[in-house]
Formats: sequence, structure tokens, C-alpha cells
Amino acid sequence: MKASYDYIVVGAGSAGAVLAGRLSEDPAVKVLLLEAGPKDNSFWIHLPIGYGKTMWSKKYNWCFHTEPDPGMNNRKIYWPRGKTLGGCSSINGLIYIRGQREDYDHWAELGNNGWSYDDMLPYFIRSERNQRGASEYHGGDGPLSVSDIEAKNELIEAFIEGAGESGVPRTNDFNGESQEGAGYYQLTTWKGWRWSTAKGYLKPARNRPNLHVETNAQATGLILEGKRAVGVKYKQGGTLHEAHATGEVLLSAGALQSPQLLQLSGIGPGAVLQEHGIPVVHELPGVGENLQDHLQIRATYEATIPTTNDQLNSWAGQAKLGMQWLLHRSGPLAVGINQGGCFMRALPDEAKTPDIQFHVATLSADMAGGAVHPFSGFTLSVCQLRPESRGHSHIQSSDPLVPPAMVPNYLSTDLDRRTAIASLKAARAIANSTSMKPYVKREIKPGPDATTDEELLEFTRNNGATIFHPTGTCKMGVDSDPMAVLDERLRVRGIEGLRVIDCSAMPTLVSGNTNAPAVAMAEKAVDMILEDARRGTGSASVSSPGRAQAESVITSA
Repeated sequence: MKASYDYIVVGAGSAGAVLAGRLSEDPAVKVLLLEAGPKDNSFWIHLPIGYGKTMWSKKYNWCFHTEPDPGMNNRKIYWPRGKTLGGCSSINGLIYIRGQREDYDHWAELGNNGWSYDDMLPYFIRSERNQRGASEYHGGDGPLSVSDIEAKNELIEAFIEGAGESGVPRTNDFNGESQEGAGYYQLTTWKGWRWSTAKGYLKPARNRPNLHVETNAQATGLILEGKRAVGVKYKQGGTLHEAHATGEVLLSAGALQSPQLLQLSGIGPGAVLQEHGIPVVHELPGVGENLQDHLQIRATYEATIPTTNDQLNSWAGQAKLGMQWLLHRSGPLAVGINQGGCFMRALPDEAKTPDIQFHVATLSADMAGGAVHPFSGFTLSVCQLRPESRGHSHIQSSDPLVPPAMVPNYLSTDLDRRTAIASLKAARAIANSTSMKPYVKREIKPGPDATTDEELLEFTRNNGATIFHPTGTCKMGVDSDPMAVLDERLRVRGIEGLRVIDCSAMPTLVSGNTNAPAVAMAEKAVDMILEDARRGTGSASVSSPGRAQAESVITSA
């Protein structure tokens, strides 16, 4: 079965939903959006705290595992990834963070013109509907809704004050002039509901006759004519389909599956392809390389006051939480798990900007989304923002239904190991502060037996996990970089009609959560696609009636 479209978008996640929603604003443009997972119909997707359920759902989550990692004492690390409309934005922890100005300026310094912070800020503003309204740094009427956590929490307040004792100032906006500080996160929620890209970008577009959304449709490979992408093969309901693109194919399958699709289609490192019997159509050694992730280290504590653990561990507590949400769309069910945070310098003599991030939860569990402990507990989760460790993601079969082999190589550099140790010391300093100490009954993990640097590092190797931010596997870069998969306009080098638009395009990991950057990258990509089409450097001559409005937003910003 064959059909033809102007654009085919593979993956309906944080970036793909944005692409499909924006490109289909022009009724003359026919767009196909392919999503391997089902519709986002589950109540647990839309309830903010529901990611404790979707974290383990094989229906809505790919439930990947890495290869045994030497840096983690050969453990396999669980890597959840979204498999539904909205992708990871439908199952993530909801935290709205953009990263630091310096992250994007570094991209530009690497030769990626147009990707500096000043270039990106208009796209963050365009995408955002912030509860606080429009301002110099925020949008007031974009598709992605962002809300404050209204109710103050005693433990979070103590953490913020404790961070202050370590020299970290209180902030009410991690996405404003400076990221450094401690405070409450803003979340991608609205009136007590999760606000995914499926809700913000796809839902308003679903009735457009020029947008075709196919769910349970897993892409299996690209259709190439010579060195031009002209379509996509996909499997749906046991049937193989082909869809053809007169314009471009846009891969937004994420940092693990976008490189997988390229490799399956003969685009990538020749040795990897030949190992699995795939003819090399175009040698691109960087496909699947440069894998980066934020390693999460969870310090857990028993508290002297009741926490969300107590509410979740009793029927009466659960009933109270449920009624609070049903009647007022408020309480822990409306804000997810991590309410407070902190961006600070664990290695102040080396880091010019914050190098670690805390996620503070008023509950405790052995891992994110796991069963809460039977006692009153809370968690100080910390991650290194700019790890030096690099891994890769390679196909391990020519079968597109077999997941790629993911090798993160955590803690493979001296800086990463020293930062892990310093971050746990920073957590302990805050927990032992005058402001927070009255709330700490005992440290559960790392625990009193972990005192030396070697013991803290060993704790990290035995307990560290992902905080769900794999990136970099199809990085953009300059012509002289042999490992650059994409040019600065996100076009695959050497292949016409093909772009990769998701976190795999990041040359280096941003300093924070990745959902908001993925959305802004996709917003920028839409402009590039339409500009290239008008200039004839793209593959389709199309324009958008919303383009003038978008340009005015960028100009005014």
C-alpha cells in the first residue's frame, strides 16, 4: 500500500508532534505523522503523578535497557522512552527547563550558526504559554502550557533555605536571566493536567484534513532513490506499508531510534552496517555515536515529618489525595513527583556555571517511578549537567523490531567521577544544613557506611541510573567534523530530502531537562524547512499562512 505526502514525520514525540502541528497549518501541505505507539488515551498519561504507572508500561513505553556498563559495575540501566502520541512528553517528569545560555552559545561556537541562545530564545517564547504571562523570557499564548506549583511545601522550603546556606540563592525562575539558584520548578501542566506536545500541538490539528496521524505504525526503514530520501516503510497491524514524500522525510524518533532508522537504511558507520548484512548506501561514521546522558544519583532520607510516602501508603491518604485533585485539581497528584530543584556548582573552582542539578521529591523510592518506601521519606536526586562521558547506540540486528544496543559509558572520565562524588557531598551539605537538619531522621542512601570518596563513587556505580536525557547520536556540526551527521539546518549530510529533528541533533547535552529544548528545536526546524522550501534549497515549494504571525513573534522577541 502506497500513499504520497509533502512531509512524513517519523515519531510523534516532543519534537515530532510540533513538526506535524506546525507544518499542517498550511492546508495546501499534506503531512503524515507516524507513531509506533498507541493513542494517548490512558488516564495515567494525563494525571501528572501518573508517570509512576507509565514508567513501566510496555504499552506506552519502550522500556529499553542499556548494555552492561563497565562504569556502573556492569549493570544494565533501565531507559524508559515514550511510545505514544506525545512521546516522552506524555510520560516524563513534567519539569520545564531550557538549559543555560552558555549551552546554546557553545553550539554556535562549534560552528552551528543560528543556534546561539539569542537565536533560540524566540522559539522558547513562541512555544510557551506560561501561567505568569508573556515577558522578556516567556511566552503567554504558545501551544505548550507551563504552570507554577502553587502550594508551598515545608520540606521544599527547608531545602531551598539549606541550599542558601551553601551559597545558592533562591530563585523563582530557572529559565530567566540566570539558571543558578534553588526554588520550585515550573511544570508542563495546566489546571492539574499534564500538557504534552500531543495535547498542545496535535490536538488542535487533529481535524485538519491535510494531517494524517497513524498510530501503532512503526517505521522500519527509509525509502531511498540513490542518495535521496523519498519515503518511509512502516509496519501497522501486521501489514507493511510504504508512504512517499514529495518534500522531505523528518526523523523525530528520538536519540535511540532516529540513528537506528538511519543505520537500518544503510546510512551510518560502514563496519556496523556490514556486521549485520546491511549494504552501505552512505558512509556516515557519526550516526549513533556521541551518546550522552545525565546520570542520576539518588540520595534518600527518612524524614521526621509525614511525607507523600505516608499518603500513598494508606487508603485514607490516597483518598485524600484523590479528592484534593478531583475537587481542586491540586495537591501531589497535580504536580508530579519532583517539586523543587537547585542548580549549583559542585566543583566551584572548575565550573563557570552550575554543573549539577537537584530534583527534590517529597517521597522516596529505590528508583524513579518505583514503589515508595514504607516510612516517611524524601529524595535529593542529583545529576551532572555536562558530562564528558560519551557512548554509542548501534543496531544489533537487521530486524527493525530489535532494539539497538545502547552503551552510555557512564563515569568514563575523571571529571565525571569527581563530579559524582562532589554532588553527593553537596547533597549531604544541604541535608545537614541548619535549615534542613530538623527534617532529617537518618540518611538511607548512600548511608553512614559511605564516607570516603572511593565509597561514594562505588555507591554511584551500584545505584546510579538515568534521568532520561539521552542525546547527541546524530549531532549537527561543520563540514570539517567527520562525526557530524547533520548540518546546521538539521539536514543529513550526503542525503537529500532528509532531516533529523530531535535530541539526537544536539552536539552537546544541555544543562537540564530536555523536553523544552526539543520543542524549541522543532519550532526552529519548521522555520528552516519552510525557508529552504521557498528558496528551493529544500524539497517542496510550500508556505504557511501562519508564517507572517510567527515571524512577527520572532521579531518582537
